[in-house]
Order: sequence, then C-alpha cells, then structure tokens
Amino acid sequence: MQDRPQIEGGMEKESEVVLLGTWSGGYCTRIELALKLKGIPYEYVEEDLSNKSHSLIHHNPVHKKVPVLLHNGKAIAESLVILEYIDEHWNHDPKLLPDDPYERAKVRFWANFCDQKFQPSAHNIMITKGEEQEKAIENFWEVLKVFEEEGLERDFPTKSPFRNGDTLGYLDIVVGSIACNFEAFNEAVAEVLNLQKNPAFYSWVTAMKDCSLMKETLPPHDRLVAKIKSIFSLHPSN
Repeated sequence: MQDRPQIEGGMEKESEVVLLGTWSGGYCTRIELALKLKGIPYEYVEEDLSNKSHSLIHHNPVHKKVPVLLHNGKAIAESLVILEYIDEHWNHDPKLLPDDPYERAKVRFWANFCDQKFQPSAHNIMITKGEEQEKAIENFWEVLKVFEEEGLERDFPTKSPFRNGDTLGYLDIVVGSIACNFEAFNEAVAEVLNLQKNPAFYSWVTAMKDCSLMKETLPPHDRLVAKIKSIFSLHPSN
C-alpha cells in the first residue's frame, strides 16, 4: 500500500479534496479507489474511532463515522453516496456507473445487496464461535450463492474481467474493497471463500486482487490480519 498524503495537525491545511478515513476500513478503501481511478488529487486524514476528532463529529454529526469526503469544505458522508458524488462531479472517463439507466439500476441493486446482506453475514462469522459460527458460515455461503447466481451469472454474464468491463467500476469497487481482503479474513477467523465453493465469485475477486490499483490501495495483509484477530478475540468462546 502506498503512503497516503496526510494533513499534519488535523484540518488546519486547506485542500480541495480531503478524505477522513481509517486505514483498515473497507468503506474508506472504496473512496480511495474511486479518487485514484479518476485521477483526483486528495489529502487523507486518519481517524481514531476510539477518540473521534472534532472534525469528524463536525462534518458527520448524524453518524459520526468514516468515510467523509470534504470537497471545497462541503462534507459528503456514506460510501455509496460519496462514490456517486465523485462520478457525477468528476464526470470524465473512466465512469464508475454505466450510462444506461437499467444497467445503473442493476449495479446499484447489487451494491446495496452487498452492504445489506454480504457485509452483515460476514460480520456474524467474526462475532460467533463453535456451532454458531458454523451456522453463520453456512448463511454467508447462501448469501454468496444468491449473489453468484442472480447477480454475476444472470445480471452480468458477459462482463469481464470486471463488472464494468476492462476497468474497475462502481460494483467492483464496492465489493472488491471488502472481498479482496478475504485471505486476511480466512487467516484471522475462518475460511469463508474458496474456488471450489464459490467459483464465479472467487474468480471475480481474484481478478480484482490482481489489479494494480487494488493492490496499492488495500491495507497491508499482515497488519489487517492482526486487526481482525484483535476484534475476533473480543468475543468469548461459547
């Protein structure tokens, strides 16, 4: 992962585009991927969520969460909203969303599915142990099966290597920012993704992991493993 440009001493330095985030946050990785893909210079501020800064609370008073994008002093919160803002404001190629309204609708649907189904089911694996975790993994596989059969195979059957064609797009960024860390999750918690069980999804994620932009933006593997283990260890065994 390349060093991010950072602001010394918080928000004292003015910048057209500033990202408030955390190094391990997949939602924050989404925004970095989009900004880099579009070639938009930005400055990055690392937030400590155990001791939230005045800037974060001021700019996102509703949720007090990252990511937050500041553009000329105006704050935009929530990763999916920020991605669309980036694509609409800097509307040059490469586009994150397809031009066709129906194709855009399908991409948005599956992006929402990722955040509403995929993410919570993966989180349940982290906070359970023993038989409960086995059930959580089975549930995760069911969610993934729906995504593979109804999403990848039905709605995007000819898209390769990414759902946007030859470059990362909106859905690639939304899913890849999380799923491309699967090896760290497998090592820290349990094996949840493999070629035999989820061939279509695994092949897509592998293609995204091989993308140079994804490689340079994802958090370091060993550091992320340690982070996930620290979260996993907070939940006692059954």
